[in-house]
Amino acid sequence: MTRPPMAALAIACAAVLTTVTGLAIAWSLRPTAVTDAGATAPRDDLRCGTTACRSVVKKQVGVDSVELLVGEGAGRIRTGGASGPNIFELTIASSGARITEQSLQCVDAEVGVCLARGEVGGEVVGEVLVRRSGAWSRAQVPYVSSGAYLALRDVNQDAVADVVAVQRACPTGADCARWFVQVFSLAGGGGELGCTPVVREPEALSGWPEVAPDPSELRQCGA
Repeated sequence: MTRPPMAALAIACAAVLTTVTGLAIAWSLRPTAVTDAGATAPRDDLRCGTTACRSVVKKQVGVDSVELLVGEGAGRIRTGGASGPNIFELTIASSGARITEQSLQCVDAEVGVCLARGEVGGEVVGEVLVRRSGAWSRAQVPYVSSGAYLALRDVNQDAVADVVAVQRACPTGADCARWFVQVFSLAGGGGELGCTPVVREPEALSGWPEVAPDPSELRQCGA
């Protein structure tokens, strides 16, 4: 049988090489495969103490979001949305407060307010973030309630939420039937608005169980 000319062999080899090269290029440029619906999402590298942060509760405050994250012995407050991403230390978590889905209360208004709270050592401790002109900042810390109630209410009707704390008027370490409400303002420079008279049972506090004293009830605390 007659052997093909060398020129023909060279042309055939070049054609094969061109085909293989084209296939290799096409394979390298193929679209990335879509992952399974159950695939693990990318890991959040934010740390809370010695472990990765995990989200406990998240609230929408208008166009922003506020989220409480905890880890081993520490926590973070993360804000996002129109105000941009911000990370604050969750100081009450470092003090041992128990953070749950009920630990975050937010009020959306021109001045937005969020209260993070948790129980520790028989008290409720809290800290506040305030949004003014689209930016979040930390308010006075910490807020403490010895009467197991800490919440946001606009007590003085100035369109800015106040911090309402129920207190026990008892000697340290003692149990007694003496209750009153302490109110803190978050408007302007903040500060104490005052305290209500002492009552014999918490149910006698104005608005119980959602405590909201009338401004006329407030007087200088300790007076």
